[in-house]
Amino acid sequence: MLNVPHDYYELRDMIVFDNVGKTYTVGGQTTVALQNIHLDVRRGEIFGIIGHSGAGKSTLVRLINLLERPGCGSISVDGQRTELMRGSELRRLRRRIGMVFQHFNLLHSHTVTQNVAFPLQLTGELKRAEINDRVAELLQRVGLSDFARKYPSQLSGGQKQRVGIARALANRPAILLCDEATSALDPQTTHSVLKLLAEINQELGLTIVLITHEMDVVRRVCHRVSVLDAGQVVETGPVEEVFLHPRHAATQALVREAEHEDGTIPDYDGTGARYRLTFIGATTHQPLLGELARRFDVDYQILAGRVGTIRETSYAQLSVGLVGAGVSGAIAHLRALGVRAEALTDITAQEKVLAHAA
Repeated sequence: MLNVPHDYYELRDMIVFDNVGKTYTVGGQTTVALQNIHLDVRRGEIFGIIGHSGAGKSTLVRLINLLERPGCGSISVDGQRTELMRGSELRRLRRRIGMVFQHFNLLHSHTVTQNVAFPLQLTGELKRAEINDRVAELLQRVGLSDFARKYPSQLSGGQKQRVGIARALANRPAILLCDEATSALDPQTTHSVLKLLAEINQELGLTIVLITHEMDVVRRVCHRVSVLDAGQVVETGPVEEVFLHPRHAATQALVREAEHEDGTIPDYDGTGARYRLTFIGATTHQPLLGELARRFDVDYQILAGRVGTIRETSYAQLSVGLVGAGVSGAIAHLRALGVRAEALTDITAQEKVLAHAA
């Protein structure tokens, strides 16, 4: 496997979209697929692009390797403008960008070995023995060494996707594009494929762009995420921030779907204040509410909550009612410990504004 100093991947952005737009004209009717797209994907990160069907996700990812060309704006990959590339220059770009598809796109008449070897044979640069060695290395990495002679029809969905990942890595790309790569898989298989992608990212320093409509997929592996809605980027940020504190109505809807929530603020018949408390990392496992009750003479009631992990970091987000003279001191104490405390009345007003705007 490739060993590269970690700080190399922090030199500059790997992919940059600058005011990119894309329209389609069919039967004299023009449809805007993307407009005013500004985003940057950093070298070596797993970057998520999420949105509902029709948001423009697949069009956006196809612009990166010029399967589609932008109608306006510019796209840079590793510091090079790509939208005007043609011929051999375009072929070199595409060799540096592997792609993993939703429905695998394997050659059904070829064995697993032949599928993975196919892009290496197309380049014509390696001898047969070198191709065999490379294929064996890749199949071992994705856990399919024992399936080398099998055909796609003999594989499960997860195994087919692992073949697709091995094939995408064959030419040692710098970028891996995953277009709904787990959408056809069951939850357990999705988890194993995402774990594989995270390991490949860590080992190779590979930049991965992951297209999905599922916030849970983003939560598991991505470092940052952009949310697309009606062809526009409406929110971008670290996954922790976007997942736990979504600002745009489209993002809030995606989070609610992932958490199976209806978006309502929990009822509270007490006379105190309501807060949303967000704990990340070490504070997630500390008995802070009990400490508040004892130290500040505050009573608390848990109204709703969710607990989980973002990548490998634990989090908890609780909606609570607080009663007592020491509430303000208790909230200040939590914030000093790094807990984010938001008044639910403020959140309610904000969400009403967003809902009205949507």
